[in-house]
Amino acid sequence: MTDVEAPVRSKTITWQDPLETARLGATMSGLEYMRAIAEGRVPPAPIAAHFGMRWESIEPGEVVAVAEPDESLYNPIGMVHGGVAATMLDSVVGCAVHTTLPAGVGYASVELKVSYLRAIHAGRGEIRATGRVVKEGSRIAFAEGEIRDAEGKLLATASGTCVITR
Repeated sequence: MTDVEAPVRSKTITWQDPLETARLGATMSGLEYMRAIAEGRVPPAPIAAHFGMRWESIEPGEVVAVAEPDESLYNPIGMVHGGVAATMLDSVVGCAVHTTLPAGVGYASVELKVSYLRAIHAGRGEIRATGRVVKEGSRIAFAEGEIRDAEGKLLATASGTCVITR
């Protein structure tokens, strides 16, 4: 029993086997793979279902993902949890790097620094996360990301480092 009696809400999340998708992705260049996901020809990563995230734009070295946060992503103080922004930023930073890689070459996040500039709230429209490669390397790549609200206000920024795996 809690002190607050509020209506119970629910959210159903579905996804497809991510290991099968990853195996398919290893046969394509990063750009081809990311475009196939954005176009719905390849299932997205399961994390995208949790946040309602979809790919809006995939170009070499730059990607854009959008989501419309709902209250199921709230933290205990009534705003979208910072982990949502961090996850979206990690996704766009890493996937921007991925678009520069040939088939069979992967990446992993090594470092992500996030700066939170404004709170994110449900019911205020889509948020847009953009990631772009700053410096490509044979072993390490550097990228930046940002999240903006529907009005274009900057909500969070990130810089990230990815290790290239062969």
